Amino acid sequence: MSPCPLEHELRAALQRRILVLDGAMGTMIQQHRLEEEHFRGDEFRDHSVSLKGNNDLLSITQPQIIYQIHKEYLEAGADIIETNTFSSTSVAQADYRLEHLAYRLNKASAELARKAADDVFRLRGSKRYVAGALGPTNKTLSVSPSVEKPDFRNITFDELVEAYSEQVRGLLDGGVDILLVETIFDTANAKAALFAIDLLFEETYERKPIFISGTIVDRSGRTLSGQTTEAFVVSVAHSRPLW
Repeated sequence: MSPCPLEHELRAALQRRILVLDGAMGTMIQQHRLEEEHFRGDEFRDHSVSLKGNNDLLSITQPQIIYQIHKEYLEAGADIIETNTFSSTSVAQADYRLEHLAYRLNKASAELARKAADDVFRLRGSKRYVAGALGPTNKTLSVSPSVEKPDFRNITFDELVEAYSEQVRGLLDGGVDILLVETIFDTANAKAALFAIDLLFEETYERKPIFISGTIVDRSGRTLSGQTTEAFVVSVAHSRPLW
């Protein structure tokens, strides 16, 4: 498997200088002090459950806010911006009864980030990149959600692969340059995301560079599922991430 052209481009850029990734989306959204009606917009005015806090939905209901946040990061010097899709899987959106929106959320978010990156490129003349963010979801394959039933799992590997596949399709159709499997606390979840990505690359889509970030939860230097940093890196090395 040879690297894709964009990976060569990014490696060349990294040889010249450090590339800057944007900062948090959630804290920037909080500065807007949005209320329930802002999250709902017109389309979801009569939705059956509260939508406040569903930041990913703002890519549909308040796209101008998400676009502006992307643009502010780019104008501050970010070379790479992440899509507003940390919780845009059907698994995570089920909390809001919006699992049917997963593909649309990802495509809309990718298009907003793409537009911001392209607009700043036209103004500044320096190429910017869009990373499609795949969050860890609110479920885990390695840890039981029930203390009384340590062998219980509330999701399967195949279900996660299906959810991530839908997310990745939306991100790629929306025009991302990079796929970022991020904030991983369970390596098995990351493997489901990476498996979904690889299947889509083999079957349908042009390959894109992959970034991976993990979460160390305490001073022992381990993930929530118990792996050391070194073991985590070895576990995902098969996907040949650029970063």
